[in-house]
Amino acid sequence: MTAFPATPAWVATQHKAFLRWTNSHLEARGITSVQNLHSDFSDGVKLIQLLEIIGNESLGRYAARPKLRVQKAENVIVALEYIRRRGIQLYNIGAEDIVDGNVKLILGLLWTLILNFSISEINAEGHTAKEGLLLWCQRKTVLYDDVEITDFSASWNNGLAFCALLDRHRPDLIDYDSLDKSDAKGNIELALKLASEEVGIPQLLDVEDVLVAKPDERSIMTYVAHWFHAFSALDKIETAGRRVEKFVEVMSSSYDLQHSYESRIKKLLENIADQIKSWDTAVFSGTYSDARTQNQDFSKYKSQLKRSWIAEKTEITSMLGNIKTKLATYGLKDYEPPSGLTLAELDVSWKHLVQAEGQRSKRINETIRDIKENLRKKFAETANTVAEKIDSVSIQLVQLDGELDDQQSQVKKVERQLEPVKDLLTALQRLSGDLEEANVEENDYTVYSYDELQYELKLAQSAIAKKLSFIENQIVARSMTNLTPIQLEEFESVFRYFDKRQQNSLEEVEFAAALASLGLVYSEDEMHEVFDDVREGEPTVSFEHFIRYMVDVTEDQNTAEQVLQSFMEIAEGKPYITEFDLRNSLVPDPMIEQLEEIMPKDGTEQGLDYIKFMEKLCI
Repeated sequence: MTAFPATPAWVATQHKAFLRWTNSHLEARGITSVQNLHSDFSDGVKLIQLLEIIGNESLGRYAARPKLRVQKAENVIVALEYIRRRGIQLYNIGAEDIVDGNVKLILGLLWTLILNFSISEINAEGHTAKEGLLLWCQRKTVLYDDVEITDFSASWNNGLAFCALLDRHRPDLIDYDSLDKSDAKGNIELALKLASEEVGIPQLLDVEDVLVAKPDERSIMTYVAHWFHAFSALDKIETAGRRVEKFVEVMSSSYDLQHSYESRIKKLLENIADQIKSWDTAVFSGTYSDARTQNQDFSKYKSQLKRSWIAEKTEITSMLGNIKTKLATYGLKDYEPPSGLTLAELDVSWKHLVQAEGQRSKRINETIRDIKENLRKKFAETANTVAEKIDSVSIQLVQLDGELDDQQSQVKKVERQLEPVKDLLTALQRLSGDLEEANVEENDYTVYSYDELQYELKLAQSAIAKKLSFIENQIVARSMTNLTPIQLEEFESVFRYFDKRQQNSLEEVEFAAALASLGLVYSEDEMHEVFDDVREGEPTVSFEHFIRYMVDVTEDQNTAEQVLQSFMEIAEGKPYITEFDLRNSLVPDPMIEQLEEIMPKDGTEQGLDYIKFMEKLCI
């Protein structure tokens, strides 16, 4: 390539840039490259070939191997006429200028071609080609703080604008943040090398062409235009790729939605069918507990499971609408759910569910009502039976007659009649619990409650026990001929009073208290000995034991003198005895009341005159 030492630097730079621009087109078609613009365009052949490539049409016949000047000039005229036919204005240039190798005019001609065939299509929002190219550069580098592109000259001499364009379009090739922003030569060298080797942008300029205070504007524009076309093609490919990606994404999303719709509606239909079937086959055991459990399960279904199904049904309906909308938006074929999975079939299934739900609710309520009614009747039947048997026992106790031994047999027979009543009462207790569990408070079939009948049974049992004790005591008393009726009555009254357990027997403490109330007081050791002797190996002292013992001790101790002596001991030597003295000696309350009624008051009105009382009885 010929150098131009005597010409301005811009001429040499443009010669290099425009020469490489020309060769980038010629070499792409396999045409021998141009070595020197001064001489290689002089015959017009390379110029015609260049115009046919960039214009994408044939210029017709021309001299392929011109020898004469006139042939060369005719070739150049063909080229210039073609340029003018394309509506491109040419100024101050003729065929002879090119044939003679006028470099400046040839550079001007090539700039006109570059401007019209490479840059003119770069326009934006009504701007000129130059403004459009500049605007493109600015928009692509707006996020880079170190880059400010205001022209096609000094804005490029630090190499950062080129690096930013690379990073913006091919971030895989360069790490912009790691660049040394002060290394202009290194940045330019890196950018031009990567653009040529990795992106395929012809290197129209060398590093030294850019690394000047004010690079040549036309050369930079020509070179940057190559960057624009390279990355615009890349953008188109990426746009096409994104369009395909979007299409695949839409289709994939649509297929996923369709699959999700079909699987979800199928699952919901199966759940509905299973639920209806479970209700149809449900069996009640007849207990309120089972009915209540089934009712609770039904309530849980309505408050939880059914609500989740309603939400699922709503989402499925919305999903189908979204599928149809998405397909319609992209002009794709509409989706129709397969048979058995349509919304219409879901609506039919849902209506069946609602009908089955109503039948289920009705069946549960009827079952609960029947169970409650049966519980009322069963409880009433049992309660009334228990009441009748208890009443029968009471009547039989009142109607006893005959000898004591016969009456005793009759009472024991009546006692045995209460054994099955106990079992009935136990059953009644369970029924009462069942009624309480079922929240049944009223029962028109009976007036009795479990607590009431339990109390009446205890009274009947107590009455039988007392009656048996009374008869047994009377049998014992009948054999005690050496006791007066008054003594027998007194001993029996004392025995019953201290028989706190109503077992017709006295434990040691009770026995000691009974003897003390009759004036027989012993030390603790003596009491142990007396108790052991009297009970005759039994755990307690029976009424018969007690009467026999009292017969033994009263035969010698119940004379009038002895009774008077006892009153004097209780009164502690006073001529009268007070209520406090009697209570302090453990005389039973009923006997104290009886003594207060029959014993005269003393002269001081402080107590009872036991001396006059005993004198009157002894006369």
